[in-house]
Amino acid sequence: MSAQADDYDKLTKEEREARDTADREREAAEQAALPYTWKQELGEVDIVVPVPKGTRARDLGVVIQKKKLSVGLKGKEPIMSGELCKDVKVEDSTWTVEDQEAVHIHLEKVNKQQWWENVLTHHPKIDTTKIQPENSKLSDLDGETRGMVEKMMFDNQQRQMGKPTSDELKKMEALKKFQEAHPELDFSNAKIS
Repeated sequence: MSAQADDYDKLTKEEREARDTADREREAAEQAALPYTWKQELGEVDIVVPVPKGTRARDLGVVIQKKKLSVGLKGKEPIMSGELCKDVKVEDSTWTVEDQEAVHIHLEKVNKQQWWENVLTHHPKIDTTKIQPENSKLSDLDGETRGMVEKMMFDNQQRQMGKPTSDELKKMEALKKFQEAHPELDFSNAKIS
């Protein structure tokens, strides 16, 4: 853990809020100074690079590689170019020109479980621990994942109320059935774990 993280733990709630606000403002200023804007979800990154009005796809030089990205007008210095902070799936990544004034780049992440700190490694980083992902609806999930999330939500709710989780309820039910099937056994000292 860094010294800054240790310091953060010692701050009061008000001091933490003040530092978070200052950090967000600094991050916003750094990101606004970049020659592009970007946003991300766990599985993808979308970048918008403004270009001169009237720019067509044939005027552009766009290179998307597993660990490298370059965007610019042909014959000129790239608008952005460098090493990507994480690997992308080249075959699933695309770019288009919108209204002849912006290049939209869609990058598919190789690791769909990790937030990016920046797009290019030499650009300012964002604090990924402060990212607030959009809430997905349970109905968006496949059956197995939805069942797992619902079970986790139920178990969490049960724990908060001091009640048994779904696994503990199953064990209690199994023990009850076993006791009913074997009344001759003494379960008074039985421990359930």
